[in-house]
Amino acid sequence: MQNIQKQISRLYLSTVLGSLSLTGAWVAILASRGYTLVEIGFAETAFHITSLILEIPSGVLADVFGRKNMLFVSSIMRMTGNIIMIFSGNLFMVCISMMFQAASYNFSSGSGEALAYDSLKSVKQEVRYEKYASNQLILYRLCGGISTLCAGFALFIGYQAAYGADLLIGTAQMWILCLLSEVRCCEHEKNEQGLQPESAVHSQKIRAAILAIRSELISCFLTSLDFMKKARSAVLLMVCNSMVGAVDVLLLFFLQAKLPKAGLPDHMLGFGLFFMQLGGILGAKTILRYKELRYRSIVVITVSLALCGVLAEYSGMYLLMTAGGFAAALGDDALQVRTNTILQDMFPSEQRATLISMESFIFSVIMIVLSPLAGIWFSRW
Repeated sequence: MQNIQKQISRLYLSTVLGSLSLTGAWVAILASRGYTLVEIGFAETAFHITSLILEIPSGVLADVFGRKNMLFVSSIMRMTGNIIMIFSGNLFMVCISMMFQAASYNFSSGSGEALAYDSLKSVKQEVRYEKYASNQLILYRLCGGISTLCAGFALFIGYQAAYGADLLIGTAQMWILCLLSEVRCCEHEKNEQGLQPESAVHSQKIRAAILAIRSELISCFLTSLDFMKKARSAVLLMVCNSMVGAVDVLLLFFLQAKLPKAGLPDHMLGFGLFFMQLGGILGAKTILRYKELRYRSIVVITVSLALCGVLAEYSGMYLLMTAGGFAAALGDDALQVRTNTILQDMFPSEQRATLISMESFIFSVIMIVLSPLAGIWFSRW
């Protein structure tokens, strides 16, 4: 009991250290360095292209080589991206840094959850996982909010010092990760088949990883195509939800750069960004009270809120722009909760993980297309 509690506590602490950052308002930081919104849009595109490529392979590598190891790789990727950003002097280096940050996200996504579940299952306490997942989400949102509050401070101390502070946080996270135990609930079953030399096992793992990645990519592609043909309504839900989500994400990103230009003091930027994030929390809570509301009605309401956010951005008044960001976040998260609930009921159990990845895939594709266009669009106002 004591060992499992230590394992879970360390996973919680890893989440806190992985989510805390002085550079959460990276768009504002890049804008303060003189980068245009168009250039920032291309940096965002580089992030999502990398995420698109690594999303499925990173999960396979975690299953083959261990979830703890992939969490460690994620931390290394994050720190590498920070180092590159510290020494970046042009857009190319900024994009490379963003690619490493995307890789960090991919290698951590799912690895911690899988390690937590297997750890609990190894001591027959998997019923505690739901509470663990809930606590993780709370920590993630709380740390994200704290990170946005640091926006003004990051602008005050400069981007190099801010990313340097993130390096220290990353070092602390790596130390916590070293204390984790890799748990495989099926290890005893494999050991019963006989022990093999370490070199042979390592060679087999490499071959298995290559074959698994290739097989998983092909399987995901074919399964996704088959599902799209048979359940077009689900695909429409994914596209609609992803479009609203992309508008909200891009709006909040570019408001980081536009709010200071509209007159919002630098020391108040973090509070403004934090207030807009509260809109998402309110939307996720509010939608639970309207279970009988038709999906089409929800789409109309949430799309209207997102458009109001975009229109408010053109007002030039930072209070109205902040309120618009709040409204867009509210609509985005409300639609996200309802869409996910409907899709989970539609997804067949044996294809659930693949189709969840497909939804993320659609979002990344939309972001890749819209990010540079949004940068051009917002830069005109």
